Amino acid sequence: MAPPLLLLQDIDLTFGTAPLLAGAGLGVSTGDRICLVGRNGSGKSTLLKVAAGSIPPDAGRRFAQPGATIRYLPQEPDFAGFATTLAYVEAGFDGASTNHYRAVYLLEQLGLSGAEDPTTLSGGEARRTALARVLAPEPDILLLDEPTNHLDLPGIEWLEKELAGMRSGIVLISHDRRLLERISRATLWLDRGVTRQLDRGFAHFEPWRDSVLEQEEIDRHKLGRKIVMEEDWLRYGVTARRKRNQKRLGDLHALRKKHREQRGALGKVRMEAAEADLSGRLVMVAEGVSKSYGDRPIVRDFSARVIRGDRVGIVGPNGAGKTTLLNLLTGEIEPDTGEVKIGTNLQQVTLDQRRENLDSGQTLSQALTGGAGDTVDVGGQTRHVMSYMKDFLFGPEQANTPVGVLSGGERGRLTLARAFAKPSNLLVLDEPTNDLDLETLELLQERLADYAGTVLLVSHDRDFLDRVVTSVIASDGDGVWTQYAGGYSDMLVQRGPALATGPAASAKAKPAAPAPQRAAPKRMTFKDKHALETLPARIAGLEADIAKFNRQLGDPQLYAKDPVKFAAISQTLTAAQADLSAAEEQWLELEMRREEMGA
Repeated sequence: MAPPLLLLQDIDLTFGTAPLLAGAGLGVSTGDRICLVGRNGSGKSTLLKVAAGSIPPDAGRRFAQPGATIRYLPQEPDFAGFATTLAYVEAGFDGASTNHYRAVYLLEQLGLSGAEDPTTLSGGEARRTALARVLAPEPDILLLDEPTNHLDLPGIEWLEKELAGMRSGIVLISHDRRLLERISRATLWLDRGVTRQLDRGFAHFEPWRDSVLEQEEIDRHKLGRKIVMEEDWLRYGVTARRKRNQKRLGDLHALRKKHREQRGALGKVRMEAAEADLSGRLVMVAEGVSKSYGDRPIVRDFSARVIRGDRVGIVGPNGAGKTTLLNLLTGEIEPDTGEVKIGTNLQQVTLDQRRENLDSGQTLSQALTGGAGDTVDVGGQTRHVMSYMKDFLFGPEQANTPVGVLSGGERGRLTLARAFAKPSNLLVLDEPTNDLDLETLELLQERLADYAGTVLLVSHDRDFLDRVVTSVIASDGDGVWTQYAGGYSDMLVQRGPALATGPAASAKAKPAAPAPQRAAPKRMTFKDKHALETLPARIAGLEADIAKFNRQLGDPQLYAKDPVKFAAISQTLTAAQADLSAAEEQWLELEMRREEMGA
């Protein structure tokens, strides 16, 4: 085994009064592929900064092999003092012989020219520029903190291939599980200030972590029982020699101290989506929708149907118009041409990727309660704000913490807490996985799988898409979007290998594919015309009936007084809901046919 080029031993670091790192360690040799995992706030980024030499530890040892080149990618790069992106990248050679051509090559591969002003870069462009800087010198050690942040899918896939071909020892922090599984060959778990290493890749981490936590719980239970036995002896068995008794009493005090100082594993996020009544069967129908900004087409002649219960993922490069398409489908913005019909009884909740709906001046408690009182309404049930905070791993001491000082992961959990408290049957999620730790991500997946409503989802997380969505709408460039059945991997199979991938390729617009010729619409019969005229009144009547039945079933005394009547109303309600869905679908189909005939 090669000697380590970088070694951390017994690293201690305390911020405020709480120890963040307590005896943490890390060793990196040539060719190592280590993923560093742990809960949000566990100290992963801090440990990486200690490894990079930018933060001195309170105690412990850092050793770097003389002459070894180490490059660190921070989450927030500093571009101050650089006139162009090329100048920033070339500065990363740090006195070594500057390879101008490699710097230009990497920037081109990442879709940049090198002439960009760093102060005007978008989040994705800034991340690609910072990646070019740390990759250009081909260092001995690469320390990467969330390298996929702000990257689109072509950028993530390019980075994955680039890292796989490097000889550098790599330490990687990422929330992208697919990247961790494909790159890592060892896993370093930072938990409660202590590091544990598994000499296998991330794909084997979760069962190993669960077994470690299970053994911890067994040991903790044994320690508790031993303390009980010693306390029992202390009360009833102090009759032997004095010296022996004093030693045993001292041992008991040591056991109690050990039990107090044990830091139990953090709990899991409890996440329940408050669901509203069912929507109509057809949630939304887009027919020939187009949208442009100036001369640039964002969506071109797009048609799709979303049925109740669908989970639709929207993917594409940064700037392709994913959020615009999402807003078109939900009726937030109007198309230039075409039409989007929205179904009935929709209650929409939106999770914004930038967390812009959070007021940084509010406290955590105020953000959950709306600034009034100390209770939260969760799906019609009243919960004390402290109890609801605990479900999302916030401690009582954080109740008065300003939202503005929360970490990215904490802000993500707060946004989820607010979104899932509102009754909904349509969830619109724009990059919901940003800054979420792996445990919270797993629970979000489970809740979306159990959610009875419809989900529209924009995400760059390939593994998350594969686990959650039932279809994918993907950008083909120049405003052309295509819908594919299945998850992200299914979409890749259906598209085939012909499409260019990578950030540079995605930056180049593709010519629009010719629109397929549509079959001539069927003629409308007298019966169709009559149905089109009478169905709106029938739909309104069914909606009124359903509302009446729901009010009757809402009487808490009804079942106790008359269970037969309760059952009859329930059966009638189910039939009315089925009739409403059928009537809505028939009306939408006839309305679209009428418009086609008119066109």
